[in-house]
Amino acid sequence: MLHTLFRTVIRRSMAASASASASASASTSGPEPARVPIPKNGVDYRGTVVLAPMVRSGELPSRLLALKYGADLVWGPETIDRAIIGTTRRLNPHTNTLEWSRLPTSKIKNPHLDPENRESVLYRIHPALEKGKLIYQMGTANPELAVQAAKMVAADVAGIDVNSGCPKPFSTAGGMGAALLKTPDLLCRILTSLVEEVGKPYEIGISVKIRILDDPDHTRALVERLVKTGITGLTVHCRTTPMRPRERAIRGQLKMVGEICRAAGVACVMNGDVTSRTEALALIKEFNVDGAMIATEAEKNPSCFRSDAEGGPHEWKTNWKTVVAEYMKLALLVENRWGNTKYLLGQMIPGREDAYKAMNRSKCYADVVNALGLQDVDVDGEHLLAKARVVDGHLGIPKEELSKAQKRQRVKESQALEEQEQEQEQETGQDRDHGLPDAKRVKVPDSAVVDGSMASTAEVATALAA
Repeated sequence: MLHTLFRTVIRRSMAASASASASASASTSGPEPARVPIPKNGVDYRGTVVLAPMVRSGELPSRLLALKYGADLVWGPETIDRAIIGTTRRLNPHTNTLEWSRLPTSKIKNPHLDPENRESVLYRIHPALEKGKLIYQMGTANPELAVQAAKMVAADVAGIDVNSGCPKPFSTAGGMGAALLKTPDLLCRILTSLVEEVGKPYEIGISVKIRILDDPDHTRALVERLVKTGITGLTVHCRTTPMRPRERAIRGQLKMVGEICRAAGVACVMNGDVTSRTEALALIKEFNVDGAMIATEAEKNPSCFRSDAEGGPHEWKTNWKTVVAEYMKLALLVENRWGNTKYLLGQMIPGREDAYKAMNRSKCYADVVNALGLQDVDVDGEHLLAKARVVDGHLGIPKEELSKAQKRQRVKESQALEEQEQEQEQETGQDRDHGLPDAKRVKVPDSAVVDGSMASTAEVATALAA
């Protein structure tokens, strides 16, 4: 399966390059437009239809599925700067993925909570399948922390994107996300620092994602400043900060933003109510921008990136099982966190289907493979059910169901051990972090370590902002 997916991604990449070359050739009759140089290890956003950064739907198997169905680039979920700083980067031998992980503060203080001492994985990539395709999105409100965080991943991604568009509290807390639209001086310092201290040394592009402002003149003034920072791309979400996804996108300012970007040689990507590749290409032409980003639609129907010539996204309505089967193969391939997999299945399986209820009752991968009738699906010569059982073992699921009495006993044991440790500290005059590296501790909520694997970006961000 890995070889098949790799060939699919490479084939689509070659097709996209050919299309971009053809477009460039067609435009040679007129004056050559200004273009910010694309660094050697970076990627040009022009002529692309891409997966948006989303907290749950931007995890690794979702990104790989988007690439399989034709996404030209994929954004990872927003990751807070302080969360990635101090993590350990290592190769997972089971999945051939790179992981950035740390031990949560709760486990440092109370090792008995998890005798196996499993770390929380904050970020995960597949270096073979995402090479040249992955954009790392960062939540930050500090130039120095932004640079430190970006350097943790810069050698492994095609670009760094600063989130200044997310309106949710976990992002805006501490001045991040859409809050940066109110502090343009700070946002420009962050981008300039990233360009000079990360983009140039690592030869990758730096970009930013914004929302439109209520007053078009204010949007113009902001964009004119941002394109002078050295960025290679700018994504504009055609909604204001208070607007929610259910509210129709406002595209009245889009041409203006695109014109400013084009004059500066910066690629402009539109976002907001884009539902398919065909629609994306039509909107790119209509508003004279360089690319389009798909968000909500990709959650329930990752095949939305397919061209009409390849079947388009529409057959998902009747053949959703095919999309779900492909997602399950990838989730097992990378041993995705079970909670995240179950959430995405809930988005992709129509709620009226019996399989939806059966999936909701599942407590592990083997359960859901049986519930969906995928037992005999072949994955590199192995049945999906057999693969699911192996992955369940690696992830330690399903969890042992404890009785109320057992839970009360666990709490008592935890409290007793905590009191014992406090007494020892008072006697020795040392704290529990004595002798540990002088790095800032990041508290990762216990709820984020459901199976010792991927921690939710939103949960980490909320903890950091607390």
